[in-house]
Amino acid sequence: MLTQLITRKRVSVLAAIMASALSVSAQAKVDSIHFLVPGGAGGGWDSTARGTGEVLKKSDLVDTISYENMSGGGGGKAIAYLIKTAEQSTDTLMVNSTPIVIRSLSKVFPQSFRDLTPVAATVGDYAAFVVPAKSKYTSFTDIVNDYKKDPSSITVAGGSARGSMDHLVAALAFKAGGGEPRRLKYLAYDAGGKAMAGLLSGETTLLSTGLSEALTLADAGEIRILAMTGDQRSPSAPEVPTLQELGYNATFVNWRGFFAAPGLSDEKADEFAEVLGEMYNTEQWKTVRDRYGWTEIYKPRKEFVAFLSQQEKEIGDLMRELGFLK
Repeated sequence: MLTQLITRKRVSVLAAIMASALSVSAQAKVDSIHFLVPGGAGGGWDSTARGTGEVLKKSDLVDTISYENMSGGGGGKAIAYLIKTAEQSTDTLMVNSTPIVIRSLSKVFPQSFRDLTPVAATVGDYAAFVVPAKSKYTSFTDIVNDYKKDPSSITVAGGSARGSMDHLVAALAFKAGGGEPRRLKYLAYDAGGKAMAGLLSGETTLLSTGLSEALTLADAGEIRILAMTGDQRSPSAPEVPTLQELGYNATFVNWRGFFAAPGLSDEKADEFAEVLGEMYNTEQWKTVRDRYGWTEIYKPRKEFVAFLSQQEKEIGDLMRELGFLK
């Protein structure tokens, strides 16, 4: 009887050990990730890569994390580098976002997302329309009404060139409001910080920017966020109405996600996608997500490719309407 009892206990302990081992192996685990950032420190790409790396490291999902900033060519330099060094870059994930679609369409660089291995979209940042705290405008509707009366009376700033995301999102919003998007008076700055400085100095009426980039100055009372482009209000800025609430049928999210080198094996790409999916289940993720005001838009592998193809069509149609593409 005693022998049977001991045997049963041994079987139970062995079963528990095996179950624990299976549980651990079921969790995604990657040895190392080298994040390639196609822009400088402090921008949206940089914060996405470093915020993601912080979570993956602190939650023990990835053993070794490193970063490399490589500015140039509107992101084209980093893309070309990843393609050129593909065989040596099997642990590299390059962060990117909507501009990879826009700049490919406008031939800023010759490559597109199809020349890389799309791994997963991970976060989204809605666009926002911002005025100085001392501005006479207290609602986006007032600005749209003045624009429709006289488009030249409204100057919109953005942190990138004409035909870029900031410009296109503003054109989309004014078009939805009944204005003529081709007549939009857009003032291009070479960085988001400079565009914000231009707004605060009175050079422009309105700033088209990312919601997360506007939150800090809004909290400090320097600016007012008049509207954002989500399909519902953001928990990070619950007082800011959506364009849809204001009666304008327009939404937009600037996704951010990760690409691996071309030719990467499906097995390795799946491992990357799985570990990024596991990230959402950690407490560390909630902290980083709320810090930046991101929304979650996880789209792994095939779903990501389908999303990119659809966005390429929609953005291409808008760029043709505005005269930026033939």
